[in-house]
Amino acid sequence: MLMNMKELLKVADEKGFAVPAFNIGSDQLLKAVMQKVKEMKSPVILELSPDEFNFVETSLVKSMIYEASRTDVPVVIHLDHGDKYETVVRAIQAGFTSVMIDASKLPYEENIEITKKVCEVAHLANVSVESELGTIGTTGNSIEGGTVGVIYTDPDQAKDFVEKTGIDTLAVAIGTAHGIYPSDMKPELRLDILQTLKDTLDIPLVLHGGSSNKDEEIAKAVKIGISKINISSDIKVAFYEKCREVLNAHPEYREPLEIYPEPIEACKKVIGEKITLFDSADKVKYYYE
Repeated sequence: MLMNMKELLKVADEKGFAVPAFNIGSDQLLKAVMQKVKEMKSPVILELSPDEFNFVETSLVKSMIYEASRTDVPVVIHLDHGDKYETVVRAIQAGFTSVMIDASKLPYEENIEITKKVCEVAHLANVSVESELGTIGTTGNSIEGGTVGVIYTDPDQAKDFVEKTGIDTLAVAIGTAHGIYPSDMKPELRLDILQTLKDTLDIPLVLHGGSSNKDEEIAKAVKIGISKINISSDIKVAFYEKCREVLNAHPEYREPLEIYPEPIEACKKVIGEKITLFDSADKVKYYYE
């Protein structure tokens, strides 16, 4: 069942769970995610960053739409960290049901201007809009980017931003970073800021950079009110580490049906762990009440 983000996260916000948002860069990752969410009866968000979208082109988006059409699991197809207005428009034309415009590095008034412009065109097509205020950090090993230092989301500014732009969801900066954390980098979430944001805003809140954070902090963030958590690096590491193992053990393999079954299972294991952590298992039923 294909939905937009506003409809999907309304239920998650009301019921107190977070929907996993997985970055899908290949058919194999799509297969792993859809198999596991069906098994665990979890709603899901299928994401592509602009670089991933350019790589897989519209054909994989059509595969996502097809997968959504043949299941009762709620599915959103989302553009992650849309870099410019033109990318957002291309995503809407391709069939995305949700888009993000990330102008968080621009001056505040410019961020408002471009985000409002995106909302105007997206809402005409019944496509939801996510934006970001503050900055997500970077570990230096992720195509999603980020900044060296984190600028935390200011609750008062966030309230003004939501009112002036009309966005449907807000990605908040509370201390996460994109990518896999190196051993000398220890993330710590500002859950106090998150609580204030939750008390101040009346739209669902999103957490980016959800890979490699402490499980207990993520669980607390969900309880406070995070409704969507982005995961990219964790599932890709699991998949490609197992690919390397399989190919090292069987250098004679050349068929995808020989190489990919074990990596898909390794990926599904991580997907299942995230679904459990976000408390989204067995939540499909709430979309049919």
